[in-house]
Amino acid sequence: MSSIVLLGSTGSIGVNTLRIAQKHNITIEALVAGDNIELLNQQIALHKPKFVAIRESAKTHLVNHPRVYSGNEGIETIIEQSCSDTVVNALVGYAGMLPTIKAIKMNKKVALANKESLVVAGEFIDTSRITPIDSEHFGLWYLLNDKKSKQLIITASGGAFRDWSIEAMHKATFKEALNHPNWSMGSKITIDSATMTNKLFELLEARWLFGTTQLDGVIERRSIVHALVEFVDGSTTAHFAGVDMRLPIAYALLDSVEDEILPSVDLLKMGAISFEAISPQKYPIWQIKSDILTNPHLGVVINAANEEAIELFKQGACSFFEMSDRVLECYQKFHNAKPTSIEDIIAIDREVRRYING
Repeated sequence: MSSIVLLGSTGSIGVNTLRIAQKHNITIEALVAGDNIELLNQQIALHKPKFVAIRESAKTHLVNHPRVYSGNEGIETIIEQSCSDTVVNALVGYAGMLPTIKAIKMNKKVALANKESLVVAGEFIDTSRITPIDSEHFGLWYLLNDKKSKQLIITASGGAFRDWSIEAMHKATFKEALNHPNWSMGSKITIDSATMTNKLFELLEARWLFGTTQLDGVIERRSIVHALVEFVDGSTTAHFAGVDMRLPIAYALLDSVEDEILPSVDLLKMGAISFEAISPQKYPIWQIKSDILTNPHLGVVINAANEEAIELFKQGACSFFEMSDRVLECYQKFHNAKPTSIEDIIAIDREVRRYING
């Protein structure tokens, strides 16, 4: 791979992608970022991209580059004009869906960290053009090796409130929900980890990537085991790796990986590992796990409701558990929605957001 387009360059996935690219002499043809202009300018100085885009047109003058685009149109223009075969999509939330579709339409490979693309529109996305960057899906791919499986299992840390009582969680604040025990991530994915919505999304993503509904999740607090596969012969294998996203990123960017990306897990220092069930009492969104895997087209409903509920929680307009309540209410309200096109997806997304804020 000679060059890539990187969407979401200033987030944790983007920063780690640039580290891998620099180590393996991959050219950065384009950088796309949100509001962290200071870091973006540092990346521009180091990687010298041909194109740059940011979220807001009003801030383009702050970017130290002669070719700065903005907004969704700017991202699509960059994807159209780029020569790179690969687009790394590390954008956050619904905003990442249309760039994924655009890149595939332009016959590019997508190294996908934007799980919402598949959650919202998996039915209309050619997954043969996608390599997932999520550690869980990378782990499943690594383990499967074309063998026949019985069930695919991904792990969850349990999020910020895994040791809180349900009574205390009712009073939890937005700031407290950002205290993830294992990771340093953006605010949306950290809130989604606390509610277990992130894991539900990953099950949906796995549904489209691996073509099965035989999926489940368990809590593994150390985040050392990322995925497990139960095979039809009765054996189960697990994928162990450090708490670091560079490994799935390296496999997504390189044709083959033959040198050390991470230090090996020291089994003697690792200590005990245990697994726990995901409780629907503590994580109410888990109630619909089986139903959403049977009706994956309803991912657009969950995603739209979830993004709006997070904003309400951030503003203090709803409590922690009310976020899940509102998502579950929307899931029932729009359960008969059946998109048949991307245009339908966009319309349903808009209607759900209007309803939850009504």
